Amino acid sequence: MALKLLTFLSLVVVASRLAAAQQFDLVIRNGHIIDGTGSPWYSGDIGIINGRIAQIGVLSDAAAKRVIDVQGRVVAPGFIDMLGQSELSILVNPHLPSKIFQGITTEITGEGGSVAPLTKKLIAADRGGFSHYKRKPDWLTFREYFARLEKQGMGINLASYVGATQVRRVVLGDVNRAPSPEELEQMKALVREAMEQGAVGVSTALQYAPAPYAKTEELIALASEAAKYGGIYASHMRSEGDGIDDALDEAFRIGREAKIPVEIWHLKAAGKPNWNRMPEIVARIEAARASGVDVTADTYAYPAWFNSFSAFIPPWAHDGGESKMVERLKDPEMRTRIRKEMMTADSSWDNEWQEIPGPEAILVSVVQNPKLLPLQGKTIAQIAEAQNKDAIDTIFDLLIEDPGMSVAVFAMFEQDIALALKQPWVSVDNDSQGTAPDGLLGKEHPHPRAYGTFPRILRKYVREEKLLTLPDAIRKFSALPAQRVRLTDRGVLKQGLWADIVVFDPEKIRDLATFENPNQLSEGMEYVLVNGVPVIDGGKMTDALPGKVLRGQGNQ
Repeated sequence: MALKLLTFLSLVVVASRLAAAQQFDLVIRNGHIIDGTGSPWYSGDIGIINGRIAQIGVLSDAAAKRVIDVQGRVVAPGFIDMLGQSELSILVNPHLPSKIFQGITTEITGEGGSVAPLTKKLIAADRGGFSHYKRKPDWLTFREYFARLEKQGMGINLASYVGATQVRRVVLGDVNRAPSPEELEQMKALVREAMEQGAVGVSTALQYAPAPYAKTEELIALASEAAKYGGIYASHMRSEGDGIDDALDEAFRIGREAKIPVEIWHLKAAGKPNWNRMPEIVARIEAARASGVDVTADTYAYPAWFNSFSAFIPPWAHDGGESKMVERLKDPEMRTRIRKEMMTADSSWDNEWQEIPGPEAILVSVVQNPKLLPLQGKTIAQIAEAQNKDAIDTIFDLLIEDPGMSVAVFAMFEQDIALALKQPWVSVDNDSQGTAPDGLLGKEHPHPRAYGTFPRILRKYVREEKLLTLPDAIRKFSALPAQRVRLTDRGVLKQGLWADIVVFDPEKIRDLATFENPNQLSEGMEYVLVNGVPVIDGGKMTDALPGKVLRGQGNQ
């Protein structure tokens, strides 16, 4: 026993001398360290060298180029946004202040449609979205896009899925048909190429045309290719409302048959008819996990979702792309048919009109047609009244003027939101692009989750309602998503890992963004480090762009 004690004391002395001998780039001193694993906080210092955590312990005598005494503030891993949408907005403002002021240091993006692969034909078809951000794509592949990001610099780390919708559009366009065997092979080859260029998995957004045209077998084939490279399958399911049972079955089947982990994006029971169904949804996911399906989920924990306005009309009306959709909306006979289907309960598609309390539940958020900017922040009920139209005709006419419009939809139940967030296998997503309250991005009227998701959870569900403990919330923000996307060198405060770190006072962190006034940065993040470099320093944003492209396991 005496020998063991002597050996231990000798190791402590050696470690102390090593810490004193080396010079750290930065030491964070006197922190309450919550390491991301779910364990309680402990006191300690963190020494950083070359962007990585070099040592955790007592470093009071260590030499350092800079020392930050955080005086008992929480020191935690940087937060990981399990679904962002910043692939274009990061080209407009690479600092992404809405993200970093929440403590987000890493974003995973690519929801069904991804930034690559691209073709000249697709660039032309999507010119509305690109011109909205005043950016012209100069890439076609993930390799070229990632190279552009690295040359430009970025305020956070970013990884991306390859979208199943994206590869379908490259090969088939926007038509409603199944691929031929030869076309399916082309789609599979595009997934393989994307995985070899660093994609972290394959994704679907099955509510948005042309994604609903894909049969389950097509998705299994694409997910199987991603699985070979260690990727995961992430999905905005075919339905989050009346058809959620079938949607869950499909997600489980894809995971089982493709032999791939499944991530269900922004888990919800959507629409008033489905309120109080979250216990049933949770039970079904638990049963799938018990049967061996590796399935988890994430949430943004707000009572309204945010999506393309065109999702309100049935999938067949999108066949052929935006121009064909607009043609149908101008045709009186087609309008009558679309209206009838919207007014009819039908679980074969995610009929949001049947799920909302009324047109007052739809808030115009982001428009691409500058003539419609005055409508941002108004409800469909308000616009319909001002234009002396009924709500459905208002929807049709707005889509004719702006097929790319986005809206917030108020149709979720607080108890369902809380139950989903509480599950140990649920992490957190913003489901929103990084943005800023000024410049080109500041002209938009986004969902407040763009600015407030993570601080809102810390304020509302940890501090006020005590639904979660602080260590558990931090685990959902860091270690859990890192494990899920297989970011093995991030997500936990541990020696040797990258120093993505946040420092904050848990009694002061709060969201300010509201649906009425969303462009407000959250408060309370005192320091945010990305790869060891402060992007928020003393509560203020720096000019640093230390982010990295994070590539998946198949990267070659």
